Amino acid sequence: MDPVCQNRIVNILSGTLSTTSHDRDTAGMAYVYPVVSRRAGGVSVGVNLNPNNACNWRCLYCQVPNLRRGGPAPIDLVRLDSELRHMLAHIVRGDFMSRHVPRDAQRFSDVALSGNGEPTSAPEFPMVVELIGQAMADFGLLAQGVKLLLISNGSLAHRATVLQGIRRMATLNGEVWFKFDRATPSGMHLVNDTETDPERHFQRLKAVAGLCPTWIQTCMFTLDGAPPSDQETQAYLDMLARCRRERIGLAGVLLYGLARASMQPEASRIGTLDPDWLKMLAERIEALGLPLRLTP
Repeated sequence: MDPVCQNRIVNILSGTLSTTSHDRDTAGMAYVYPVVSRRAGGVSVGVNLNPNNACNWRCLYCQVPNLRRGGPAPIDLVRLDSELRHMLAHIVRGDFMSRHVPRDAQRFSDVALSGNGEPTSAPEFPMVVELIGQAMADFGLLAQGVKLLLISNGSLAHRATVLQGIRRMATLNGEVWFKFDRATPSGMHLVNDTETDPERHFQRLKAVAGLCPTWIQTCMFTLDGAPPSDQETQAYLDMLARCRRERIGLAGVLLYGLARASMQPEASRIGTLDPDWLKMLAERIEALGLPLRLTP
């Protein structure tokens, strides 16, 4: 192993990973970081294409400190490939699992394009997909069922290069987690700080789901002590019902609550929902005939 990368990975050797911290600097690398993902149910190797903390959305619950508007700097593909391969070697061939992962989470779940901003905003996104796919194949991970995961707000899925990368992901045991937190213009503006129109977002969802297995990911929380309004909740359920009517082949819905503290100015205004409220919404989603994973 390259001594520089070895020294970076050594930075993680002093502790155990947990679901309550997804620090992107854990391994001391520019692009690659390991986490224990509560939603994936195991170890996820994150690939952060936005180390400059820039994103085109600003979700109220975002845990990225000093978040700003924009896109990533040019990606150093050589460095990304080196970091990823050294991390994979540490996990697959080393003692990473036994030393740094709780016993009940010692499962290699995925390599995830995620991080400190919207990963598809990088022009190099299709090339990164190819790079990750080759590294996973070289380590035998695709044959073992390890996923290549894209965690995205979906806002750029109208771009040809983004669709190219997502289409390629489908051949690499790929899966997309597509953000749809609210389904009204006012709800999206409030929660995601975006002017994106729900109809345009729905059409992007439809395009992505037609190319690669896709889960809708939805974060629910209280704002100023109150849960989402009945109107907002019904609009969200209507959107899911439309997915069923139009035969959009969704893998299902990932419904989750707050796990870590927001780093946005509105942090003091948001809180965790009553578990019974989340359970009620989960039951209404399942009644539509959609698979559901609930993570309170």
